[in-house]
Amino acid sequence: MRDVPAERLPVLRLGALTAAALAIHGYHLGVEDAEIYIPAARKLLSPELYPFAPEFFQSHGHLSLFSSILAWTARLTHLSMDWTILGWYVATLFAMLLSCWMLAAACFQSERARWSAVLIATAVLTMPATNTGLLLIDPYLTARSLSTPLTLFALASFLERKYVRVLVTMAVTASIHPQMVVYLVFLTGVIWLVDRRKAAVHEPVPVMASISGLVPAAALPGGFHLAPATGPYKEALYSRDYFFLYNWEWYHWLGMLAPLAILAWMWRSDLRGTKPGLQRLSFALIPFGLLSIGAGLVFSCSHELDMFARLQPLRSFHLITIVFVLLLGGVIGEYAAFWKGRERPWVLAAVSVPLALGMFFVSRQTYTSSPQIEFPSESSSNGWVNTLLWVRRNTPTDAVFAVDSRYFKDEGTDVHGFRAVSERSVLADYFKDGGVATMFPALAPEWKQMSDATYGLNHFSAADFGRLREKYPMVSWTVVHGAAPAGLACPYQERGYAVCRLDVGTVASLR
Repeated sequence: MRDVPAERLPVLRLGALTAAALAIHGYHLGVEDAEIYIPAARKLLSPELYPFAPEFFQSHGHLSLFSSILAWTARLTHLSMDWTILGWYVATLFAMLLSCWMLAAACFQSERARWSAVLIATAVLTMPATNTGLLLIDPYLTARSLSTPLTLFALASFLERKYVRVLVTMAVTASIHPQMVVYLVFLTGVIWLVDRRKAAVHEPVPVMASISGLVPAAALPGGFHLAPATGPYKEALYSRDYFFLYNWEWYHWLGMLAPLAILAWMWRSDLRGTKPGLQRLSFALIPFGLLSIGAGLVFSCSHELDMFARLQPLRSFHLITIVFVLLLGGVIGEYAAFWKGRERPWVLAAVSVPLALGMFFVSRQTYTSSPQIEFPSESSSNGWVNTLLWVRRNTPTDAVFAVDSRYFKDEGTDVHGFRAVSERSVLADYFKDGGVATMFPALAPEWKQMSDATYGLNHFSAADFGRLREKYPMVSWTVVHGAAPAGLACPYQERGYAVCRLDVGTVASLR
């Protein structure tokens, strides 16, 4: 197969792969971290929404332009926010595959290697990145959906020494996801240092060095000091066991160290059909990963460093894993699809199709109660989502809800967030709002009080609801997974869920 210039972008074929990726990995509205990002966009578009406890999503939202981009898009296109989110998800999926192609083109000479890299990446887009708590790409829209393709685009530009493009892309990425851009800056700084030692002449890269030093310092938030985590913040922090390396199992370590070992082999080997960019990148990823592990070990060695654990240096393995998959996929394609002087294009399908089928199976096992692609609609085959859509249509915009604080783990919810789907305020939940509390310690006491107050709500008695109203008089509605509580007015009772009023008169009459 002939070599092709890096400038050629196979837009139509990447578009077809985008459709395939959507079918393989699916799309789900408001699940997992989207519970943090989507409400911020909804509130920007409709300020009357979420009058109670918006700090649990605005703490992240005010650090990023992500929510503003969604709100601006919805206003400009006159689309609903649900359709806007889906449109952006498809666009970011295409951007991810396009940036994968560009990075592969910066590392491989042959078209077969580039397509192998992109096909394998397409097949495994939603695989976990070691034990970081992240997927390579989420099957839902968050700020990472934009920052990840931008990061790969910046890396490809850096390998091609297009530094102005790199700086612009870094600035855009920082405006969307300030945390993830730090890893990009760190990695490009490592590549620059390696290049500088090897360069025979001076190149216009000192600018990159200055940026590499300034961005991490500028991105570091305040509130860090030497002290053990205590009280509610300790509970929130230590519920994220992947923050601390001493909690990692042997297979987590294998998933972290094996890619670095293979990258070292790529760097040392004279691989056929590669460009200098592959060796530059594979070598730089090794100290990048080892330094991240070292930082993780430091933060895990003493409770005095608890306040620094939220920096999550091991999130660098999100970027390492993506690049590793691309480089390994390209090498497989170059050698397996061209063996002993003969083209074997069927090998690419033989490798990528089983991977895609496996990931499709994982997707269906993860979201067992939901459609593979959740198109915007006024109803859903998922009972929990259908309940939240009813809440959106039939309750006041200023309503404040109480739900069981552990609802994320309930069977059938498929981790769909209450705020993101229902567009209503709710008392803090234990899992997702607990994650927000780990990043913003000042929210931990409020998170703990609310999540404790609604723990076990699905089995509350009339007296329990009365005590909840005394503590949080603003709460006017509840959603119960199970039978409707005796005596409550519950206008919605379907598919195992009940939506009930908690007005003062009703609760008082039950006590």
